[in-house]
Amino acid sequence: MNLLRPISIFAGCLMLVAGASAQIQLTPPAAQTPPGKPAARKETPKPKAAAVAKKPAATPKPAATPTPTPTPTPTFDDPNVDSVYGAYQRGLYKTTFDLATTRAQYARDPKAMTMLGELYANALGVKRDYAKAAEWYQRAADGGDREGMFALAMMRLAGRGGPVNREEAVKLLASSAKLGNPKAAYNLALLYLDGQTLPQDLKRAAELLRVAADAGSPEAQYALATFYKEGTGVPKDIDKAVRLLQAASLADNVDAEVEYAIALYNGTGTPKNQAAGVALLRKAARQNSPIAQNRLARVLVSGQGAPMDKIEGLKWHIVAKTAGKGDLELDEALANLSAEDRTKAEEAARKWIGKDVK
Repeated sequence: MNLLRPISIFAGCLMLVAGASAQIQLTPPAAQTPPGKPAARKETPKPKAAAVAKKPAATPKPAATPTPTPTPTPTFDDPNVDSVYGAYQRGLYKTTFDLATTRAQYARDPKAMTMLGELYANALGVKRDYAKAAEWYQRAADGGDREGMFALAMMRLAGRGGPVNREEAVKLLASSAKLGNPKAAYNLALLYLDGQTLPQDLKRAAELLRVAADAGSPEAQYALATFYKEGTGVPKDIDKAVRLLQAASLADNVDAEVEYAIALYNGTGTPKNQAAGVALLRKAARQNSPIAQNRLARVLVSGQGAPMDKIEGLKWHIVAKTAGKGDLELDEALANLSAEDRTKAEEAARKWIGKDVK
């Protein structure tokens, strides 16, 4: 049975904004199918397009335009505004609203305005009202607050609080990114990557991803890793790709954990360490990554890289298959188990899935 095969993850990049995991294979070289498209996030979706799509040939296939990501929590540098942010952190949203309103109206504080937009957009202490949220974000953006610019851009892309306005969204993202907002740089990179809202420009997308990755964005680190792995917009460099995967993995990006686990298992771009690779696969499997569950199942059923445990391995196979990640070879291994062991694997899978559903 083929195990941890290097995988193509370019497609996954377009999905990063939302939240799906890029598909990968743990087996030795063979043709690959591009990963599926991601879903949306908190307040905004992911290409698993809000983050990354599947890998195309020479030119990447444009993915759906990223949908807005969750509105960022404003930070307050002015000591006078600490009371606003402190109340927000403690979940005292009505108090936050009152304090932020005072700061916004009397001190014309842009960060307090962004906070009001946050409260209205997420129904925190007040009734949800996208129109009022957009109005406060606009005032914050006009006052130079990069978080307000970013939040308003996401609303314009999603058509919340007003009609969809991609042109305005692009300008707001560019302004926010210029002020050092990594989330804005990341989302703007996605727009350059999908080639719909903006002309596709892979080099520019890579530059923006680098800005966001350097600022510590795990999504950007993972996306940029795919660029270096495939040579998209940057020279191909497996070592850099793996270093970025490691960084994103340390920040608990599940897609990166799976990719980095495979690199460790195979010794690609990093010293070979099968035990560490399998441990990382276990972690991602427990975070409900069907890809990790499938790869872990292969390792445990074959006993390559970890002690053989067919019952545990086929438990993960059943769980992954339930999530849409089937595997004919593992189906065959399950069929060849004794009736008693097959029942154990099925019961273990049901217990995990039931736990997940609760």
